[in-house]
Amino acid sequence: MEKYMNFLPYVAMLAVFYFLMIRPQQKRAKTEKEFENSLKVGDKIITKSGIHGKIAELSETTIVIETMSGKLKMERSAISMEMSSKLNAVVAKK
Repeated sequence: MEKYMNFLPYVAMLAVFYFLMIRPQQKRAKTEKEFENSLKVGDKIITKSGIHGKIAELSETTIVIETMSGKLKMERSAISMEMSSKLNAVVAKK
């Protein structure tokens, strides 16, 4: 019984690590994936590098965004979920 009691702090530490670090990251990845899948042509977006634009074309892994200087082809994962959501919330209020 004493053997198992020596491992109890390690097990507790692993459980805390899981609930404070791993689980929230998995949840965030899931919401980002849902956001990427919900994009449609005409949505206004901001990329992670700060480029503002409107979606012109969609494919499975890439998008074409229309900016003031022309069209750019990018990966879907380059879109910032937080910044795009804030942009669309501001546009919706107007």
